[in-house]
Amino acid sequence: MRRIVIAILAAACAKSAPQVPADVQAHVALQKAASCDALEKSVQDAAVREMRADIDAYKDSSSPGPLMMGGAAGAPQAAAAAPASYSTTNVQVAGVDEADFVKNDGTRIFMLTGQSLYAARSWPPQSLAFAGKLDIEGWPTEMFLDGDRLVIFSGIWSGGTGGMMVACPLSSGGMGCFGGYGTTKVTVVDMSDLAAPKVTSELYLPGSANGARRVGDSVRLVLTDQVRWPDGIKWWPDYDATLYQNHDLLVAALNKVEDDDEAIIRSTPLSKWFPDGQRKDPDGTTVDVSYQCSDFYLSNAPERLGLVTIATLDLSGDTPSVSRASIVGESGILYATQSHLYIASEHWWWWPWSGQRDYTYLHEFDISDPASAGYVGSGGVEGHLGDQFAMDEKDGYLRVASSTSAPSSDPSAVHGMVVGSRLTVLAPTDGELVKVGEIPSLEDAEQLTAMRFVGDMGFAVTFRAVDPLVTLDLTDPAHPKKVAELTIPGFSTYLQPIDPTHLLAIGEDETVDAHGVPDWSHRSMQLSLFDVSDLSNPQRAANVLVGSAWASSEAEWDHHAFNWFNGFLAIPFSDWGGAGGWSDFVSDVRVFAVDPGSAEKISAIGALGMADVYVQEGDADWTWYYRPWVRRSVMATDDAGTTYVYAVSDAGIRVAALNALGTPIATALISSAPAAK
Repeated sequence: MRRIVIAILAAACAKSAPQVPADVQAHVALQKAASCDALEKSVQDAAVREMRADIDAYKDSSSPGPLMMGGAAGAPQAAAAAPASYSTTNVQVAGVDEADFVKNDGTRIFMLTGQSLYAARSWPPQSLAFAGKLDIEGWPTEMFLDGDRLVIFSGIWSGGTGGMMVACPLSSGGMGCFGGYGTTKVTVVDMSDLAAPKVTSELYLPGSANGARRVGDSVRLVLTDQVRWPDGIKWWPDYDATLYQNHDLLVAALNKVEDDDEAIIRSTPLSKWFPDGQRKDPDGTTVDVSYQCSDFYLSNAPERLGLVTIATLDLSGDTPSVSRASIVGESGILYATQSHLYIASEHWWWWPWSGQRDYTYLHEFDISDPASAGYVGSGGVEGHLGDQFAMDEKDGYLRVASSTSAPSSDPSAVHGMVVGSRLTVLAPTDGELVKVGEIPSLEDAEQLTAMRFVGDMGFAVTFRAVDPLVTLDLTDPAHPKKVAELTIPGFSTYLQPIDPTHLLAIGEDETVDAHGVPDWSHRSMQLSLFDVSDLSNPQRAANVLVGSAWASSEAEWDHHAFNWFNGFLAIPFSDWGGAGGWSDFVSDVRVFAVDPGSAEKISAIGALGMADVYVQEGDADWTWYYRPWVRRSVMATDDAGTTYVYAVSDAGIRVAALNALGTPIATALISSAPAAK
């Protein structure tokens, strides 16, 4: 069951009774904080409401629940000639680069693994070798490549209680959580000499990275963070055995905790709520880049107390400059064009309440200025968004596909929920994203598993027991139309337009019984080619099953692993045999030729494996940060028309010609990478 969520910033209610969750804000808007004093009061008001809502949740129970353990305070937490053509990171919008842990420019491949950056010369293929390595502070997760410059994002855990479990608000999940706060480090590295990477700038920004986009020299990094709850805040009274036996005593004790907490909150100045930030220049000089009151926007919608920051990094100078726009609230899905950035965040219900409905708030920012982000307007849609592909902008209109869910006691409801899917078209009008058109139901009782917009067309995949591909005509924004649907077993998780009339999809094939219930033991990963030349009559032109019932590919849930290049598809692939262990584990790059005009349409070319590499370089005691299996691929074609495939893993990189994938040309091992000079 999907949990429907909303942050409570409702009007204060009686201290002795649980607060009523705030309803959806129909006209959501952001306002610049009028002053530091106004911002301070707004944060304190929100903190008091959230604190009281959390503690109120225990007043209808005589049991202290899971938070009894630990009553302390704490907040939740240049080279040879280049190839004629080569693949790069798969992105949603042309001209808007997306961060990933592997980047390449045809002659060089850069990868992040563990706590290090590795740089390899990759062209010509037979010269593949690691040339340099650089340790990165924290845990590097993704990066951008801009000419000879890498912009690397790493996470650093700091402050708090040193990793000890403490009692945390109900909104953190109801169980104990780990104290401390996230910091995102931005490391800019000069890679003009692969053997000698040079750090040119280090920037420490409070919060955890939630996504990033790059347009030219401008990088937009979206961060999510918690405010720093004051010392002394409690979420439960000190232990007293009598609280188990007397509910009135429990309520009285909780009331006192709330009153004591509010006194602490009201006496805590603004400077204590927001963390600091700094930039470190190559000479070791540190420059303060802490939050400024003028950076903040306040929402009139029920938002949980937190921080969402759009940090703009201007790379046009020697030292990146940074500007920020921050929202007091919480972050969600990010979507960006070359001129606009959208942030979607869900309405948060603290607990089940009559009349709840799934809802998502949308905030639009203008990023046409490479040095800043300016607020445009806000709006909302019914339901929740699955991923970034649920949003698309065309001619100033924002099209949003959402899945809906609401609690229901109807016996026909699935797991006690009424579900569905819909499409909403919005346009910015007088500081608000106003609904101008909609399709109230894409498919009854089914939620979205994939969505793709292509010009004036839309394609939605929904799923319950079978997979309808729904075609949409979006020519008239005020009157979008559902045109037709194609129903087939299983479902797709990602749709890739490969020409004006065809979609290539990856997903699952499933066998269902007479009652429509999926039989997971007979599932299989599959590729499908859809002919959508006629929206009123979509057809599956071909499909190919890949691997056993245990097979999977990261491309099923991360489009950066889906490598579509010059008529070929390369995906990382893994599978397990029956006995388990290294001998039954398969990890490679699978390559397919896709040609809608041919008889076969989708044909398997072969696989580039690395079994010997990960057996040699690792062992079965994998860790969360070391995964030796293949996760990315690169393809490049020389002037003679020969295409080469590179398999990239935490153990190393291997390359082979497309027409001889079983005969590797060269292999570069992580263990052989030289340290930075």
